[in-house]
Amino acid sequence: MDLPVMPPLRPMLAKSVKGVPAADSVEGGLSYEPKWDGFRCIVFHDGDEVQLASRSTKELTRYFPEIVEAIEAEAPERCVLDGEIFIATDGRLEFDTLSQRIHPAASRVAMLSVETPASFVAFDLLALGDESLMNEPFAVRRARLEEALGSAADPIHVTRTTTDAAEAHEWFGIFEGAGLDGVVAKALARPYAPNGRTMLKIKHSRTADVVVAGYRLHKTSTAERPLLGSLLLGLYADDGQLQHVGVAASFTETRRAELIDELEPLIVDTSEHPWGKWQDADAQAGSRLPGGQSRWSGTKDLSFVTLAPTRVAEVGYEHMEGSRFRHTAQFKRWRPDREPASCTYGQLEEVAKYDLGQILT
Repeated sequence: MDLPVMPPLRPMLAKSVKGVPAADSVEGGLSYEPKWDGFRCIVFHDGDEVQLASRSTKELTRYFPEIVEAIEAEAPERCVLDGEIFIATDGRLEFDTLSQRIHPAASRVAMLSVETPASFVAFDLLALGDESLMNEPFAVRRARLEEALGSAADPIHVTRTTTDAAEAHEWFGIFEGAGLDGVVAKALARPYAPNGRTMLKIKHSRTADVVVAGYRLHKTSTAERPLLGSLLLGLYADDGQLQHVGVAASFTETRRAELIDELEPLIVDTSEHPWGKWQDADAQAGSRLPGGQSRWSGTKDLSFVTLAPTRVAEVGYEHMEGSRFRHTAQFKRWRPDREPASCTYGQLEEVAKYDLGQILT
């Protein structure tokens, strides 16, 4: 492989802001586009060679043979693209399904590439032929991208953009229904900045009252100075079962020590806990119970301290992925005024569905 932009390359990143910024808030103006919820991917294509690289520069090529094949067929013979790999089911992004593709067995990957094929959406062009576009302003890179992939067909797409802040605000409200998680704003006049947080991202922010049903120790915890790592959170389903929905973390070291003492009176025997059978494989298959091993955790210790599900906390979250929080929740405050039984899925905002196909059109 011999391209004007070569791996390893860390993609340009974004910093969070509140609200869609005005188009004229940055010199040269802003371009807005949907924020895709998949695997960030830099595509390096040189003739019959294709390399897919993750945000951290790790190889993704072997996990997505259908994307490699599509790039060879639909993309320019020599190019470097920045974009996102995603999987859609019934007109909505499915991150859990996408995650299943990171599997050590080639046979499993091959089967899933047929059963749940992935797609690639491009949002930047970093090189074309013998020309590097890294120092060109985004307005130029975007125009060249549209030209380079103008005839590309599914599963290769070019993301939608607008320079109208009002339209971007509308997208922010409706595209979540298709599984997207916000809007990204890019300065039209700026060059590509590898690993630099020069883009702006606007993501959804919500709160929920949850039951705190356990905790894990921090990786630096010791017998002499135990430190809490994360709180295990639950919500009651319609059948009355307490479902594990995620964790809250990001406490200061002082607060981690305080929480150990604060939660000690709530510790109960595992046999008395609704998630007490977390080591049982059948129970893991039937419920969202914490503690089980997976391809993500490997041999990592996921054991946790069981707490009586009597304390309620308010947490901040961005959006749901199925029945759980998509990302780590942010602890806000204790809610002694709330009863655990009131912490149900019914309190969560229902997002109106939106067909992903309308976004890709």
